[in-house]
Amino acid sequence: MVTRKVGKYQVGRTVGEGTFAKVKFAQNTETGESVAMKILAKSTILKHRMVDQIRREISIMKIVRHPNIVRLHEVLASRTKIYIILEFVAGGELFDKIVHQGRLSENESRKYFQQLIDAVSHCHGKGVYHRDLKPENLLLDVYGNLKVSDFGLSALPQQGVELLHTTCGTPNYVAPEVLSQRGYDGAAADIWSCGVILYVIMAGHLPFEETDLPSLYKKINAADFSCPYWFSPSAKLLIENILDPNPTTRIKIDGIKKHPWFRQNYVPVRHREAEEVNLDDIRIAFEGIEDQYVTEQSLGKEGGPLMMNAFEMITLSQGLNLSVLFDRGQDYVKRQTRFVSREPPKVITSSIEAVAEQMGLKVHSRNYKMRLQGVTANKAGQFAVVLEVYEVAPALFMVDVRKAAGDTLQYHKFYKNFCAKLEDIIWRPAEGMANSSLLRTVSC
Repeated sequence: MVTRKVGKYQVGRTVGEGTFAKVKFAQNTETGESVAMKILAKSTILKHRMVDQIRREISIMKIVRHPNIVRLHEVLASRTKIYIILEFVAGGELFDKIVHQGRLSENESRKYFQQLIDAVSHCHGKGVYHRDLKPENLLLDVYGNLKVSDFGLSALPQQGVELLHTTCGTPNYVAPEVLSQRGYDGAAADIWSCGVILYVIMAGHLPFEETDLPSLYKKINAADFSCPYWFSPSAKLLIENILDPNPTTRIKIDGIKKHPWFRQNYVPVRHREAEEVNLDDIRIAFEGIEDQYVTEQSLGKEGGPLMMNAFEMITLSQGLNLSVLFDRGQDYVKRQTRFVSREPPKVITSSIEAVAEQMGLKVHSRNYKMRLQGVTANKAGQFAVVLEVYEVAPALFMVDVRKAAGDTLQYHKFYKNFCAKLEDIIWRPAEGMANSSLLRTVSC
């Protein structure tokens, strides 16, 4: 079985995957601290001319240190890769919580919105605009506190330039002035996205949702939405002030913080002003100083699934709360899910391939890692799922499944259908064994 080590970090399972980077769980072997390791291939960065963008993302995360923003610890480099070491946020995405509960109470929504505004206000105070704020980029820590992540689309305006011009972000959350492809104020655009997020977590659905983009853009440009009956008058008024299609009259951060609905039970976050930012590790990573490279090691024999250690098994649960592993009643489908099998790894992979082909998906397989690809339900883009097989005990294997591309709700439907077709290989321990065994994990 193979394990990997990068410098002082023991590298574990993949917890996220995008077009240009993978994010893996890792553990600092010196301190025992859990971290998220974002891995980028230097060849990919160069091929797509993304050196400046990646360097900017790293610099931004060092500039905007705040309790409600995912913390960047350090940056490492090998001869072929760059490793961004980030705070590991164990509570999952706010999006998952919304899917599970349908909608959040007004008080709970207010708490998350207050933390979001605190984080966004801090960013704007540093001249940083996120530009892709949405529930999937908002994580929850073990205490249920919100953490803003994914600054890949963030912008720092050039000196002397006040307006941004790049159209980016997720359409349902994007401000109308951004869609118009004219210059826009990054702060006002972020505030609009915050308003959509507040609406979503209180309503359980989007304010602007259409099957085709022209109709969606028309609704956004007209701010054509209505609030559900359960919104309090004060919350409704605040959302209407935020979702103002005119960015010049849209409420500002200061106005939000003074609003009576926002101020209820509001306790401003306390934090130390960030220490002096040291960018030496970024310079080393991008300028390639060879004597500063970390070593990459593969430990063990090739040819089998990765071995998952006990510590990593525990961190699969949200917030180290083992009941999420033990209690089937708490299980719900998220963008990353898993099941257990006692079948040999090759039987597992061949069964997955057969089911994927039945479902009309293309299969790419390599070393017990598979990518299933198709088109999204509305045929607007790619739908992709990545699976990895891990050995968690002798003759016991866990299949980690995660969405790589496409709509998260579509992934929920796919996963349930997928598990139903794999019923023959999924192992569920007898109730007595499940209650007594150390190894209990989430399954379909």
